[in-house]
Amino acid sequence: QVRLVESGGGLVQAGGSLRLSCAVSGRTLSRYAMGWFRQAPGKEREFVAAISWSGINTAYADSVKGRFTISRDIAKNTVYLQMNSLKPEDTAAYYCATAKRAYSDYVLANTSPGEYDYWGQGTQVTVSS
Repeated sequence: QVRLVESGGGLVQAGGSLRLSCAVSGRTLSRYAMGWFRQAPGKEREFVAAISWSGINTAYADSVKGRFTISRDIAKNTVYLQMNSLKPEDTAAYYCATAKRAYSDYVLANTSPGEYDYWGQGTQVTVSS
């Protein structure tokens, strides 16, 4: 059974930083690309970042490029999202997800949530102005 558990969310002032973690069980990160998404109230879930199954390549939404960094620790089977220079518009529930296809980096080019099959429960990030 695949399970994803996010942590690290919270309340932070604009300009601050947070580091989100996503601990994965039941699926080996060295075989699957991973992604982070976010969803604000009344809005659709949107792509934030993804990391390839090899860990070599990454992709980011234009809105977070240069501020957010996705990484992973294979030994811990955990994916991270380092968020710097946070803005009030970054306020949302953040979700991690595993790509449907093993050994595929399709999700780096196709950022649709439909390309992911397992999701965490989400962690709330609130940025005050």
